[in-house]
Amino acid sequence: MKKIGFLGCGNMGGALAKAAIKSVGAENIFVFDVDSKKIRDFADETDVNIADAEYIVLNCDYIFLGVKPQILGALFEKIAPVIDERTTDFTLVSMAAGVSTESIVEMAGVDCPVIRIMPNMPVSVGAGMILYTANEFVSKEEVEDFCEVMKYAGVLDEIPEDKIDAASCVSGCGPAFVFMFCEALADGAVECGLPRDKAMLYAAQTLAGSAQMLMETGEHPGKLKDAVCSPAGSTIEGVKALEEGAFRANAMNAVKSAYKRTLELGKK
Repeated sequence: MKKIGFLGCGNMGGALAKAAIKSVGAENIFVFDVDSKKIRDFADETDVNIADAEYIVLNCDYIFLGVKPQILGALFEKIAPVIDERTTDFTLVSMAAGVSTESIVEMAGVDCPVIRIMPNMPVSVGAGMILYTANEFVSKEEVEDFCEVMKYAGVLDEIPEDKIDAASCVSGCGPAFVFMFCEALADGAVECGLPRDKAMLYAAQTLAGSAQMLMETGEHPGKLKDAVCSPAGSTIEGVKALEEGAFRANAMNAVKSAYKRTLELGKK
């Protein structure tokens, strides 16, 4: 059985580790974090193994780099000498926004397999989107094994590396935009007199059901929107209000702004 290691076990790293547990078992998961209390609490909750960074780098088959891009360099200063000592195959899995596989190899100091991923928050409930791209040192079997390890996190989709930053601003940043929209829908319903709990339930289920319908039918979202809008009806009045507020333009600008920031992070 493959050993899976996590260097950094925050919200995203922890969510991916929980998904991996369902594939390989807690006994094959090894976690490290500089926050010792957080990692102890996580181990108590999941029964994974707490290990130091050196053990993970020397012994795990897949090594997830669960740190922010700003501190990735500092992490590699500590683990690059250990990587150089390895005599068995391993694969680095980076989730650092904007940091290329080429940069990861350069920081590692050796030519090594790197899978770059961009997961999103819904992986924590098994309904996530994980974008991934692999460098030339990753074999087909290693990609397949990685996908098997992550299958309980949600949907995995391979994408060329030159597109992953733009894609992550939809799937990775998008949940924040969706949560804002859901909250706004609920707020509008509360203003109309609904209790908060009812308003939130109706808004969340409407978003979930609409997304499912979009994916299952394969229809263009504009066509589905038109199907809801009766002539001179309530829905088209609401659509008009959204358009007057530049709703679609603002959504596009949110993605573009996130993309610009992602590129900036990759240069640091």
